[in-house]
Amino acid sequence: MNIDLDVTENIFTEAWNGFAGTEWKGSINVRDFIQNNYTPYEGDESFLSTATEATTKLWEKVMEGVRIENSTHAPVDFDNDIATTITAHAPGYIHQDLERIVGLQTEKPLKRALFPFGGINMIESSFEAYNRKLDPNFKYLFTDIRKTHNQGVFDVYSPEMMRCRKSGVLTGLPDGYGRGRIIGDYRRVALYGIRYLIRERELQFADLQGKLEKGIQLEQVIRQREELAEQRRALKQIQEMAAKYGFDISRPAQNAQEAIQWLYFGYLAAVKSQNGGAMSLGRTSTFLDVYIERDLKNGVINEQEAQQLIDHFIMKIRMVRFLRTPEFDTLFSGDPIWATEVIGGMGLDGRTLVTKNSYRYLNTLETMGPSPEPNLTILWSERLPKAFKAYAANLSIATSSLQYENDDLMRPDFDSDDYAIACCVSPMVVGKQMQFFGARANLAKTLLYCINGGVDEKLKIQVGPKVPAMTDEVLDYDKVMASLDSFMDWLAVQYITALNVIHYMHDKYSYEAALMALHDRDVVRTMACGIAGLSVAADSLAAIKYAKVRPIRDENGLAIDFAIDGEYPQFGNNDHRVDDIACDLVERFMKKIQKLPTYRDAEPTQSILTITSNVVYGQKTGNTPDGRRAGTPFGPGANPMHGRDRKGAVASVNLGGETAVQIRKRRYFLYLLYRPWGVRQRRVYP
Repeated sequence: MNIDLDVTENIFTEAWNGFAGTEWKGSINVRDFIQNNYTPYEGDESFLSTATEATTKLWEKVMEGVRIENSTHAPVDFDNDIATTITAHAPGYIHQDLERIVGLQTEKPLKRALFPFGGINMIESSFEAYNRKLDPNFKYLFTDIRKTHNQGVFDVYSPEMMRCRKSGVLTGLPDGYGRGRIIGDYRRVALYGIRYLIRERELQFADLQGKLEKGIQLEQVIRQREELAEQRRALKQIQEMAAKYGFDISRPAQNAQEAIQWLYFGYLAAVKSQNGGAMSLGRTSTFLDVYIERDLKNGVINEQEAQQLIDHFIMKIRMVRFLRTPEFDTLFSGDPIWATEVIGGMGLDGRTLVTKNSYRYLNTLETMGPSPEPNLTILWSERLPKAFKAYAANLSIATSSLQYENDDLMRPDFDSDDYAIACCVSPMVVGKQMQFFGARANLAKTLLYCINGGVDEKLKIQVGPKVPAMTDEVLDYDKVMASLDSFMDWLAVQYITALNVIHYMHDKYSYEAALMALHDRDVVRTMACGIAGLSVAADSLAAIKYAKVRPIRDENGLAIDFAIDGEYPQFGNNDHRVDDIACDLVERFMKKIQKLPTYRDAEPTQSILTITSNVVYGQKTGNTPDGRRAGTPFGPGANPMHGRDRKGAVASVNLGGETAVQIRKRRYFLYLLYRPWGVRQRRVYP
């Protein structure tokens, strides 16, 4: 949509001075701006600067708080009676005189805010865990006066869904906290300014007037108008929040410092208003390089000052905190926010998207030391500049802090070179797509249900459909597969229904207005389903098929253990006999998911990823027919079970069989875990 603002005004011409291209000026198109203005860089890291004294002092101040967190396993501090919003807190600083990029979630470094709109229960549990007392008026407000996402979900859940949740056959559902997995295009704040973005929303709001009056798609149009109004309000609040720090972000950024600061205010608004399981940053380094290159050429800054700006920006991302329960931290293996920033990759036109600023982002691992956040992710291509590949590889050896994903697969899949990663593996085109987070369905546990007639092996209650339990002395593969197929039908229905409820209620009671204000009006939505326990289920079925598996039953006839007679092929060794079973399970479950209606017509996707929660899934699952003991962690994601891969990493990657060729055309993910001594401790040269 063309924006009816006069872009020849001084605020635009001064900000855009020297920038090429016209399409991006008349309507929002950040990619077009980047393609017309960025400078690919194929050199090495020799231009990089070390940390400034200000950076070192600021980071040491931050580390004082981090050391308290690490020693106490508790937050430094958190609010007691303030419901966080974009504008709820006074400005916060580490050391105002030293900071070039400013802004904190609350008024103090590392102090955590309260996010009650997702649900009061997690807040109350956090207070109990850390021996604090929640203000009773605050609890009353978000229990009896203002309904929350969590309350809405549990009002609608069926008893069957509740049992699935309790048993762990569905685990990690975002029904009590922010769902995350939405990446605002924070670059828009810097490039256009808030005034431009507000005007776009006003025009889009007015554009729906005709449909509203004619009653066309009435409920959808009413909801969309309300959401656009909320987004406009959020944009005004972002401007108000920035004004507290002394900045007028109604206009576009005029230099590199402002571009970084404006962009960060957009992200800061997101993490002030939402506590999603993953609050990713997006794809910002190449965009910001355009501003830095202009300032360097004009003598506004030097290289050390450029690095300092990036250091202070990344420092702020490292400081983002959410108040979580210990149980949440266990599920996600720590205290992550998954502030993923993708770096590098190739353009559709064949040019590399690596810039000098790609190096500066990675250099923060040197200037401030290694850190899990932001989740710096290299978009790997065979055609990346050799010097950049060598630099990234050497940093990986030195810091173990980089993630790699395959740009050569995702770029053509999306037909875009402007996609980013939500959380750790979920790709989406920035500002044009969003994802409904869906947690995981436990296939290993589902297999036990089909053997035990739907009775949970741990809770000893009926969770799945009530059918006769299998009574064979030796399990029959065909019978087990037929029963499993039926139980997967049931699981798919429970899973998608729960997700539909969750995301309806999240939109209703905890809508991400600040993030969605930085998207196109009409976005593509995906429903991010997932599988846990794939290798356990595949190995169990292989054992049933190729060996003899005898159930060991308790006094009530419930199979609580299994005796295996003979050998069976194990997943992760490039053996098509078991790999085909795994591929069939993935395809089979996905087809069942795809048949079901989804909220807002979201397109189902599927990941095989449990890198952060395989321990919890294992704790929820009893003994399995592959010989795995109750409580033993699952192999994460699409990885083999621990100790069963005997042919090395390449065999783990190369699924055998023709079915696997089709599987690899979809988006499934394998995490490779190496011991430190498995990586050569030597420098990589281009």
